[in-house]
Amino acid sequence: MAAGATDVLMGFDEALERYEPVLGFEVHVELSTATKMFSGAPNPAAPGIDAALPNTLVAPVDMGLPGALPVVNATAVRYSISLGLALGCSIAPSSRFARKNYFYPDLGKNYQISQYDEPIAFEGSVEVELEDGTAWTVPIERAHMEEDAGKLTHVGGATGRIQGADHSLVDYNRAGVPLVEIVTKPIFGAEHRAPEIAKAYVATIRDIVRSLGISEARMERGNLRCDANVSLRPRGEQRLGTRTETKNVNSLRSVERAVRYEIQRQAAVLAAGGTILQETRHWHEDTGTTSSGRPKSDADDYRYFPEPDLLPVQPSPELIEELRAALPESPAAFRRRLQADYGFTDAEFRDIVNANVLAELEETVAKGAAPAQARKWWLGEILRVANARGVEPGTLVSPLHVSELIALTENGDLTDRLARQVLEHVIAGEGSPEEVVTARGLKVVSDDSALIAAIDAALSDQPDVLQKIRDGKVQAAGAVIGAVMKAMRGQADAARVRELVLERASS
Repeated sequence: MAAGATDVLMGFDEALERYEPVLGFEVHVELSTATKMFSGAPNPAAPGIDAALPNTLVAPVDMGLPGALPVVNATAVRYSISLGLALGCSIAPSSRFARKNYFYPDLGKNYQISQYDEPIAFEGSVEVELEDGTAWTVPIERAHMEEDAGKLTHVGGATGRIQGADHSLVDYNRAGVPLVEIVTKPIFGAEHRAPEIAKAYVATIRDIVRSLGISEARMERGNLRCDANVSLRPRGEQRLGTRTETKNVNSLRSVERAVRYEIQRQAAVLAAGGTILQETRHWHEDTGTTSSGRPKSDADDYRYFPEPDLLPVQPSPELIEELRAALPESPAAFRRRLQADYGFTDAEFRDIVNANVLAELEETVAKGAAPAQARKWWLGEILRVANARGVEPGTLVSPLHVSELIALTENGDLTDRLARQVLEHVIAGEGSPEEVVTARGLKVVSDDSALIAAIDAALSDQPDVLQKIRDGKVQAAGAVIGAVMKAMRGQADAARVRELVLERASS
């Protein structure tokens, strides 16, 4: 049976009538430094690094080999400070790394180097914009540096998870990738907008780190991952309820759905007299459900203690001010400027933001496409396919390929109908628009002699239509145009065909 299929859910509106949701988020951002957090091994999260064979982007530190000592990546520290400043945080004059002890089969040394009671950034807030333009402030508790763990592949089971697997394989390529974990304070008052706020917050964090240039923040690649904490408390109750933590949700749509699901699931459990377990939960994209993971540990369980092999991080006031002065405009200010530059109405621009294609649209325009055309394609055919597949539009096709498709259409090499066919094949992985057009012979026929031959054949087959056109009933030309377009397999400019039909009919 599918995970979560046996959960009883309460209607969302009823759940919010009876209980108050309290949210919290832990967002992990992989930094795109050239090397890892504590070693000189190449960072697989760096731009331009393609998927490597397992256990090839490693160094002794990443493998936990005896005697290997960590060295802090200075660029990762700078990136972390910049992110803290962009989140409105104070930067600690001195912060310390700690060892987080836990059974880590994907970290060879069996502990994670993180920060605990002395994070590099603390006490901030970020303003997010909801779908109707409402602003919401999310309080930030801390942003701290740490290293990522490796990746386990479970083999032999039906689900790809550890349950039922015969054995597991470990890939240490990701072990040691620099991370910043951003932890919010409890978020109160979200009410019915809780799922929407969750989505908007993660989208804002993604936009911030992209604007800083410190991470590609591709959720589908794991560059940015969200753990969503949800708890409920009865109306009028002051004490917080027990929270669950849904781990590693990897799309904005899924963050929204996971929060909604947990509210409905927890409400049903509480209403039936049950108890919410403090645990991690797994999100299942295919079923839209969560399932139990493991009991959630508290900080004491990790036996944190200061990392003895690393000195405290003590950025100078001059460095902090240098990084503060280099901060780009905020995502909200950037969106306002972009809207003005593109000439979109509030409603048009909000549709772009809500569809989660603003970054893709901006890059498409930067590649040479007109804003209106970029909007047409991202909010049209691409969004339609993405919604049908339940994925983010940006995962289907690159802005470069969309700009090429638009250029082919603008140049008259493709009609809109042909362009949609080309897009379908690009999404299927057949190459760039140019490659698809060449391989499949989808270019518009611009040779008038070929068009005239098809038109003459169609007119010969429909003498009654020819006579109607000659009698001045030009709308009758539609039947001939349709026959020509069919004969040309849609690879003709309908407007040019119409011109030639009327010319031939009057000659």
